[in-house]
Amino acid sequence: MQGKKVMAVAAALMGVGLMMGGAQPARAQAGAGAEAGAQAIPGFDASAMDTTANPCDNFYQFACGNYAKLHPIPSDLPWFNQFVALYEFNTAALHQVVEQAEHAGPNRSANAQKIGDYYQACMDTSAINQAGLAPLKPELGRIDALRSKAELPELIAYLNRMGVNVFMSYGSQQDLKDADKEIAYIDQGGIGLPEKDYYLRTDAHSVELRKQYVAHLDRMLTLLGDPADKAQAEADAIMKFETELAKASQGVVERRDPKATYHMEELTVFAATAPAIAAPKYVAAMGSPAVTSLNVASPDFFRGLNAAIGDTDLATLKAYMRVHLADSFSQRLPETFEAASFDFYGRDLTGTPQEQARWKRCVNAVDGSMGDALGQLYVAKYFTPDQKQEALTMVHGIETAMGQDIESLSWMSPETKVKAIAKLHEVTDKIGYPDKWRSYAKLTIRANDALGNSVRAREFETAYELNKIGKPVDRSEWEMTPPTVNAYYDPSQNSINFPAGILQPPFYDKNDPATTNYGHIGAVVGHELTHGFDDQGSQYDGHGNLANWWTPADKKNFDERTACVANEYDQFEAVPGLKVNGKLTLGENTADNGGIRLAMMALMARMAMDQGKVPGPAASPAEAKFTPMQQFFIAYAQNWCTNDRPQFDRMLVQTDPHSPNAIRVKGVLVNVPEFSTAFSCRTGQPMDPAQKCRVW
Repeated sequence: MQGKKVMAVAAALMGVGLMMGGAQPARAQAGAGAEAGAQAIPGFDASAMDTTANPCDNFYQFACGNYAKLHPIPSDLPWFNQFVALYEFNTAALHQVVEQAEHAGPNRSANAQKIGDYYQACMDTSAINQAGLAPLKPELGRIDALRSKAELPELIAYLNRMGVNVFMSYGSQQDLKDADKEIAYIDQGGIGLPEKDYYLRTDAHSVELRKQYVAHLDRMLTLLGDPADKAQAEADAIMKFETELAKASQGVVERRDPKATYHMEELTVFAATAPAIAAPKYVAAMGSPAVTSLNVASPDFFRGLNAAIGDTDLATLKAYMRVHLADSFSQRLPETFEAASFDFYGRDLTGTPQEQARWKRCVNAVDGSMGDALGQLYVAKYFTPDQKQEALTMVHGIETAMGQDIESLSWMSPETKVKAIAKLHEVTDKIGYPDKWRSYAKLTIRANDALGNSVRAREFETAYELNKIGKPVDRSEWEMTPPTVNAYYDPSQNSINFPAGILQPPFYDKNDPATTNYGHIGAVVGHELTHGFDDQGSQYDGHGNLANWWTPADKKNFDERTACVANEYDQFEAVPGLKVNGKLTLGENTADNGGIRLAMMALMARMAMDQGKVPGPAASPAEAKFTPMQQFFIAYAQNWCTNDRPQFDRMLVQTDPHSPNAIRVKGVLVNVPEFSTAFSCRTGQPMDPAQKCRVW
């Protein structure tokens, strides 16, 4: 993965990666906030609306026009929206959980001991400052001891095992063409900026950001003890080296095609293409099971990496590894390192003026290191059986709607419809949390070793992942922890996954009518299900294999419809002077457009079963001013009410496969005839263009 440090920092700043939101007092409700003492988040936020705006001209302004005024961005975040609000809500709940584990006494469980001691060590900034660089000396010593490039493979593996993003990445993955098997992969990596074009763009903003990155490298090397003139020269040389890696890397659009990142090779054949990394020696040093073949995700990168290593002196390579090591563990080093890392990755890159409170960062660190252990405690308190059952009911209704949608398509032949329906029926629904919890028995956590805990947790995770190689796929596993405010579709497992963390107010609230819940979480469920049939997901069959199940004519029809979506979004301006990348965001835009349609169909089916009545509690007085379908569309739009920092917006437009939040409203609703009907829009108004795009 490129820009691993960048995206890890951004994820911590944002809270989550998929989508996020604003908190206000509301009716009492179950969920994280009720016991955590946080304020409940309204599912229908009338105060956020600007009802003076014409919904047919700018529906985002109508549904969210007052949101930014009411919800200034906290100084420790790059944006604020519904997802961020729930993330903050859940973080407060997790804070209670970890503090209870910290103070549970001598008879606490093994998991509680690890959770509590990890948090305690992370919070002890006095001990961290007093220790200085001493805890990192063994790793720095190994880098300093490097005497020749022939010794690089073992050293790269040593750093990669502890999650330091240098040179490349290695791990396990589901075989794209044999979905029952786990295989090894090796992939590009090693750059500190978000993706390759950050090194190559020539506009003034990009040039300035590169200068800031070099200054950051200089500062980190100075903190590591290098003299000022030496640190500056090293920083310039590191930038030159990383630029060569960037030039050889695949871009973010190219990597959206799964076939572009799947190239099975014999290990010995691959090794000959990049002798500088001595692949067999590197794989063994990673602690990997023996492999004879692996997926070389980006073959051209390794040829470029080999050349870059050959052209770069050993002193620069050592400085490069030292600075990435320090950046990677800056949160467990003295505050000077922590501040230096945040100055670039927080202030310069995202425009965030202040780092998150230490307790939040430490709670997130526990979740990242022992997610199942913490998640088990979280769901016991904050995710009821009723919540899970209602989520399942909604998911099944939306899957039924997808089947009806497929059957109704005029552009798809009966032959392909049979296969599409078969894939739909094979989708696995994962709700809330895993069926079985991971064991952390082999992970050692100490109350007085913040850096060591982080190193051991990363090495534990690396070993866990590598141990899968050569074994059957465990389809019960999750890629997100239970408290996560997010959701995902996994094409290799053909599963939709909704952690307990997102099945909370405002996205699902038992006190809201179905119109609001379907506009919120229903659209998210439909979004994830549609991913199974977007430009990426449509390349996988129902078992998760990369395999074509389309007739040529149907594939042509499908491509024409996705091209319509890509071209449509290409026209939207994301930030001044920068438009949405329709190809980068195509999968998410397709899922947004399909998701709202499926949620709407499922809602209408539930209403029909109840003689046209809206299931669930009665609408609030604010909701009752609108028709049921208007309530649904307002709830959908309010998923995306947001207040963003310009620097962060710019970074997301260049790297994120999701469109900006306001465009996730406009870009979807302009394609939904039922929206125009609900708000009596006339063809030709901005929200009701004559030409509409539709895939699903």
